[in-house]
This record gives sequence, structure tokens and C-alpha cells, in this order.
Amino acid sequence: MIELQHISKWITIGGAKTFLLKDVSLTINEGEFISIMGPSGSGKSTLLNVIGMLDEFNEGEYIFMKESVHKLKEKVRSQLYKQYIGFVFQAYHLIDELTVYENIETPLIYKNLKTSERKAIVADAIDRFNIVGKKDLFPTQLSGGQQQLVGIARALVANPRLLLADEPTGNLNSKQGEEIMELFAKLNKEDGVTIIQVTHSEKNAAYGSRIINLLDGRIES
Repeated sequence: MIELQHISKWITIGGAKTFLLKDVSLTINEGEFISIMGPSGSGKSTLLNVIGMLDEFNEGEYIFMKESVHKLKEKVRSQLYKQYIGFVFQAYHLIDELTVYENIETPLIYKNLKTSERKAIVADAIDRFNIVGKKDLFPTQLSGGQQQLVGIARALVANPRLLLADEPTGNLNSKQGEEIMELFAKLNKEDGVTIIQVTHSEKNAAYGSRIINLLDGRIES
């Protein structure tokens, strides 16, 4: 599903290169559950953003679903993202001007669904995450944990084949966090969703079938 070949990404400060990712090669098969670990600043979120086509890279090749990503026009990349990928961001990235309901509905607008179908899917998601009472509120009226739940609901609502999650339980209490990880495990086992999560938690990482350790932008193991 995903093949990264010698990916490097850097920023230039005062004429000197600072590597965010250095010579990263990685193959991820459909249906895997991968946990990416490493200290702060090791390049975990950058790697996730490259895989999610949100960040460019300077060197190497990225093949997603047999398509060479860096050779695609932005419009085609965007279509691939909308068709296959759900992203849970550490900083939520909810749209402040939209209600909880509208935020969750957003990914479905890109799919050719009837309004009634969209309503049913969103209602199901709101119910699943116990946020029915929050559906007409705006993100600024929610706690961090509630915003995270809305972000997760939005990422999953369109049934992505690839779920990318950056510290998905970071703002949740331990019970909510465990429920989310169990949900991810179920999506992976029963629905075959490929999951790549960035986490500091060894407990969360253990849900993955493979752990990738990053240090200074390189894969350690």
C-alpha cells in the first residue's frame, strides 16, 4: 500500500541543512497496524504528514496505492487523500465556523451520497462517540477531549482505508483512550483498515502489529 524509498526532508537555516527526515525507507502493507515511536523532535509527526501527503519532501520516492505521489498533480493527490485517508491530528484541526455535526459531515460532502445517507452516517458517528448532546456546538465550546473525539469521528466517518493518527488519545482520559484504541484494533482486524499511529504510550503502541522507532529523523528499528 505504501512504499517510502530513501525519503529525506530538511529545512535550511543560515545555509545549513537541518534534517527532519533522513534516508527513510519503509514498506507498509494493506491491513497492517503500525506504531511509530521516538522522542520529541525525532520526526514522527513529519513522517506521518509525508505519508498523509500534507508535507512535501526533498529527496526520495513515495509510492501510495501504486501511484508515485511526488509526480502527481496536487488535485490528483487531494483526490487520493479524500478517497483513501482519514487523519486524526494532535491539534484537532476542526473548523471553528462549523458545528460538531458539520465538522463530522465534511469528509462525506466529497462523496456522492444523498443527503439522507449523509445524515444517517453522521448520526451513527455522533452516537458511537457519545457526542449527541454536543452536535450543535462549535469547537471552541468543547473541551480538548471532546474536540479530539470529534476529530476521530470525522477521520472515520468516510470509512478510510488508511487511518493516520497523531497521538490520538493524547487529550483523552484513560477510559476514553482505551475505548479509542479498542475501536482502532477492531477497525484493523474486522474491516482491514490500515492504521499508522504516532504515540508516546507503550501501551497504545502495543496495539500495533509492528513498532517503528525513529531517532533524529532516521528509522532505528
